[in-house]
Amino acid sequence: MAGKAPAGDPVQDAPEVSAPKHAAAGLPAVGHSLRIAQQQMGVRRTALTLLKVNQKNGFDCPGCAWPEPDHRHAAEFCENGAKAVAEEATLRRVTPDFFAEHPVSDLARRSGYWLGQQGRLTQPMYLPAGADSYEPVPWERAFDIIAEELNALASPDEALFYTSGRTSNEAAFLYQLFAREFGTNNLPDCSNMCHESSGSALSETIGVGKGSVLLEDLYRSDLIIVAGQNPGTNHPRMLSALEKAKAGGATIVTVNPLPEAGLQRFKNPQTAKGLVGGGAPLAELFLQIRLGGDQALFRALNALLLQAEDEAPDTVLDHNFIDEHTHGFEDFASAARATDWDEVQRATGLDRAEIDQLLDLVLKSKSIVVCWAMGLTQHKHSVPTIREVVNFLLLRGNIGRPGAGVCPVRGHSNVQGDRTMGIFERPEPAFLDALEKEFGFAPPREHGYDVVRAIRALRDGDAKVFFAMGGNFVAASPDTDATEAAMRRARLTVHVSTKLNRSHAVTGARALILPTLGRTEKDVQAAGAQFVTVEDSMGMVHASRGTLEPAGPHLLSEPAIIVRLARAVLGPDSRVPWADFEADYGLVRDRISRVVPGFEDFNAKVAHPGGFTLPHAPRDSRSFPTATGKANFTAAAVEYPAVPEGRLLLQTLRSHDQYNTTIYGLDDRYRGIKGGRRVVLLNPEDAAALGLADGAYTDLVSEWSDGTERRAAGFRVVHYPTTRGCAAAYYPETNVLVPLDHTADTSNTPASKSVVIRLEAGSDRPV
Repeated sequence: MAGKAPAGDPVQDAPEVSAPKHAAAGLPAVGHSLRIAQQQMGVRRTALTLLKVNQKNGFDCPGCAWPEPDHRHAAEFCENGAKAVAEEATLRRVTPDFFAEHPVSDLARRSGYWLGQQGRLTQPMYLPAGADSYEPVPWERAFDIIAEELNALASPDEALFYTSGRTSNEAAFLYQLFAREFGTNNLPDCSNMCHESSGSALSETIGVGKGSVLLEDLYRSDLIIVAGQNPGTNHPRMLSALEKAKAGGATIVTVNPLPEAGLQRFKNPQTAKGLVGGGAPLAELFLQIRLGGDQALFRALNALLLQAEDEAPDTVLDHNFIDEHTHGFEDFASAARATDWDEVQRATGLDRAEIDQLLDLVLKSKSIVVCWAMGLTQHKHSVPTIREVVNFLLLRGNIGRPGAGVCPVRGHSNVQGDRTMGIFERPEPAFLDALEKEFGFAPPREHGYDVVRAIRALRDGDAKVFFAMGGNFVAASPDTDATEAAMRRARLTVHVSTKLNRSHAVTGARALILPTLGRTEKDVQAAGAQFVTVEDSMGMVHASRGTLEPAGPHLLSEPAIIVRLARAVLGPDSRVPWADFEADYGLVRDRISRVVPGFEDFNAKVAHPGGFTLPHAPRDSRSFPTATGKANFTAAAVEYPAVPEGRLLLQTLRSHDQYNTTIYGLDDRYRGIKGGRRVVLLNPEDAAALGLADGAYTDLVSEWSDGTERRAAGFRVVHYPTTRGCAAAYYPETNVLVPLDHTADTSNTPASKSVVIRLEAGSDRPV
């Protein structure tokens, strides 16, 4: 928050600023990890907990979805994973006395950092209509309140059931089962805000909306292109995989508007060289692209590959693969051959020589992997961008062979598994058919609301109850003011949470906070100790077993919360044996095995240490379950953001002390920011043209096509080596600038990486 903060809440707009780093991890990462962990957990608890992270007999790190190697280090976690575990396994507690001392009106003034630092929630809390303070409530009464509201709705479609990616497979399956037996497909989830564009593009082009590579493919690849992704902060364990790939002969290229320290040099903290030496350089080529120019770059590469084939027939393209396994090549080739090189330069900000450097690496490489994250998925034209990436790989047969393929890198540790389990507002008919056959009720067939449509439904009065299984919906969503106003129109908001966040302070007429077990904690039910499962970013499914005693005696597991919710709402007439599922999660997995393809003999498969790999037809057999029965080339027109004179293109991004909307600290070590988050990173030449000195203060004002303006006030200017014409600032602080209707075509994902802004200078720091 700008200027003076409430007591105990640090000011976040006056950081110390130094030059950005050119290497990631090493001793500073180890020291910072241990310092944060010991502050939250104490010395003994830190040692006992961190040694179980990502181990075959331990729990899955809640920090990200990067897969684990089969042979694991004793410290199989990264700096941000250690922070995530420490935040969950903290010894700090939020009790009813805390809520008596801090009414909602006070919580609403607090930063997300302060809220998260208070500790673990310990009891169900209820905010009655008209009240300003949460009060403790028994679990039975909490479920009765939810049942009252849900059963009073005119239609089940007036309820929204949101899911965060940290929900386990078992909980996700039960959650969608409850929602569909209740009668709605309103299952928005965090995928809608991140990799929905990936799923949309990949489903159309290769028939499976997931990545096609395994860790072993990275190690066997000749060329790895990392586009629109910052592994050093968002998926730090990926750096170890890239280091191993490079040692095996791979070349790494990074495409990004910002230089990222982890891709420049990696000091692996699991090796002596990484701890005390200079580390390993990773990226051989850095293409500092303009925001939103990735489709144009891959179209240019494709045009050059076609040209190279024309000049040396049968030496560049994989004609056998194209002829046997693809559809639409001629239309695609015609569009690619018409590439406008002036347009490519405008869109990318790259000159022809830089693109030719990448082309040379491509031509020397037999097996290529392309990795990407939000830098590609959160633009209006994200879906055609990812289709163009697929075009690039199809040209040389780089899908369905070792060392090659598509690699969308997911964030949340089970966001991909949630979708596999049926958390989707637009379910496939085959999934609903299997659900109906297994449970004997007719699931609804009409499509439900995704995140953006859910916010509109609340705004317009078409939705009245909002239930969130984890996450921080208010802070994660776009157009903060519109989202908060929409949430306040609900009759009831419910959040299943481990810790406080902004969403607990932005409520409907009534609100509930339901405290749940974390990944780190033991889960004992009537049938004994339970475990859950997760799916990583590469389609590997494995068990997760907590080892710590629960943070309090009143916590329920997510499966138990869903079961008790279902029993309260659906009553004795439900044909689903809900009580059995709470007692024994193995019974849930038995049902999953008969509903979800690839999970046959689920309990037996997951008993294997390390879990099992889900089938993936393009990877496994070069078969493509698309509408044409083949992999589809596409020929979309090239798009890129248009920015008026005197304006900049803003991308929202994470700091290094952050995981999505969870703020671990106020530093961004690799970018040289210490002690603050309200900063805007500007190219020095852009700043000079706008008359903004380093250290000046400015308001960020986003401009939208309907004439509406949105403002984020009081940001410190930081001169930074980003691409000309582009700016960067942290979310959730700048989500207020992202219009609700500024979304990707087809996927409807908020376009948070290409927001047109102007800067209005302030003469001094806000007070």
